[in-house]
Amino acid sequence: MNRQENLDTFFRDGKTVILPIDHGVAVPVPGLENPFALIEQLNPFVDGYVINLGLALRTGDLLTGKGICLRTDVYNGRSNGRGAGSIPVYGLSEAEMVGASSVMNMLFPMAENEESSIQSCADLIRESMDIDIPVIIETLPYGLGQKEKYTVENIGFAVRLAAELGADVVKTAYPTNGTVKDFKRIVESCYVPVIVLGGAAMGNDLDLLCMVRDAMEAGAAGVAIGRNVWQHKNPVAIARSLAAIVHESARVEEALTLMKEIV
Repeated sequence: MNRQENLDTFFRDGKTVILPIDHGVAVPVPGLENPFALIEQLNPFVDGYVINLGLALRTGDLLTGKGICLRTDVYNGRSNGRGAGSIPVYGLSEAEMVGASSVMNMLFPMAENEESSIQSCADLIRESMDIDIPVIIETLPYGLGQKEKYTVENIGFAVRLAAELGADVVKTAYPTNGTVKDFKRIVESCYVPVIVLGGAAMGNDLDLLCMVRDAMEAGAAGVAIGRNVWQHKNPVAIARSLAAIVHESARVEEALTLMKEIV
């Protein structure tokens, strides 16, 4: 497949619901004890998955018909100094081997290791030009989980930087205290699709669904939400509601009602 055809495996009617299940390299993963069963349960409502190589080698036919995004780095938020941030581990040859339709790498502008982070992303994008496998850059100012740094200005810069480096899709956080109008300006200044991550489990369905609704109203192309799905007490229900907002433009009230239909 060419580059656009690979991207199209994730996007249905120009929108996508991606489920990252790559967290085992970064944080403790209660909720991911059996990723194979989780994939089977969520396949009806998920367009694609972000996975590490170990799982990609063992999923067999479970991901048939879905977008497969291979994580090419270990995103380490557990330590400081040289080992923190993004550690490149794989590339496009591994993506081809497991039949991935894209790759994903972290970009941490303004972080201590900004230089190596930028260079790793640039190297990956350069390599992708000859292979037609698109690159999704996940970009967060300063680092993982630093919500106080996820200002409108910082997120806006991080998103544009990823696009300027050559990302096919940019994944980022919804700005802390940002409005729909704020995020709309960020999305409109980025000439490639922007998808929104969920971050740590919120424990509040209303807050999550309102954030996704606001992101979509601002022009986001979809979501890549992991922990708020597979750590949810009812992963299938929340995945269905997210898909309703993204693909059917459902109102938050309608999405909450849908959740009650799946026990």
